[in-house]
Amino acid sequence: MASEQLDSLDFSILRMLSENARKPFLEIARECGVSGAAIHQRIQKLSAMGVFLGSEAVINPSSVGYYTCAYVGFYLNDPSQFDSIVQKLKEIPEVVECHFTTGKYDMFIKVYARNNDHLLQIIHTKLQNLGSARTETLISFKEVFKRQIPIFDKED
Repeated sequence: MASEQLDSLDFSILRMLSENARKPFLEIARECGVSGAAIHQRIQKLSAMGVFLGSEAVINPSSVGYYTCAYVGFYLNDPSQFDSIVQKLKEIPEVVECHFTTGKYDMFIKVYARNNDHLLQIIHTKLQNLGSARTETLISFKEVFKRQIPIFDKED
């Protein structure tokens, strides 16, 4: 596992970047008491290990006209269809997350729509004929908070 190969400097870097992904390498270096080159090398190493899933500009959905956020749980007719349904879901741009789950649903997705009418259109024209027995939709009124996972040293 990658976490067993990380040391306290790696965890310090991850903690700082999880709080502010745009923090300059030299500022991280100063706070860690190492050179900027050392930080650059460590970040390259962390990237090569797959610790970073990527970097992205996070867009506020409502600023670009997506005011409705919903979660849709799928009950699949045949769970072996999971892979083919995932491929179909990838073709729907409003679907931004997809999870294979335990519990009540076989699959759970997150959808952004311009409004409730648009959400209904997505459900009726794009989601209902994917091969599920049925779906259950939950509308989010407001995202209260979202954060990174906590980063602790191995000793913590």
